[in-house]
Amino acid sequence: MEQVFFNVPLSKLEPIFKRWIKEAQRELLPKEVDEQKEDYPLTVQEAGKFLSLAIPTIYSKVSKGELPFMKRSKRLYFSRNELMEYIKEGRNKTNAEIEIEAEQYLDKKKGVNHA
Repeated sequence: MEQVFFNVPLSKLEPIFKRWIKEAQRELLPKEVDEQKEDYPLTVQEAGKFLSLAIPTIYSKVSKGELPFMKRSKRLYFSRNELMEYIKEGRNKTNAEIEIEAEQYLDKKKGVNHA
């Protein structure tokens, strides 16, 4: 193995080494360090990014009671899990799911028990 020597002050090399170390850590660590498991509070900006909504829209939805939030002092915080549930609540059912529910409802009205 060849050895190369540089006559460079440590102050010039330090930022380069730090950048290399950060790049290596990013490659070795998972992309999201279990952010879904850790339900750390999101700021308004992070919630907006998570929901792909503008910050004024976030504030509007909070004031209308549409978004679940936590408030500490004058700051708003959001739970990633609760925001995910908010998104899932907007899910539209498939025609097959609607038909199954309709059949179950009608059977219940008629007194038919499938269990």
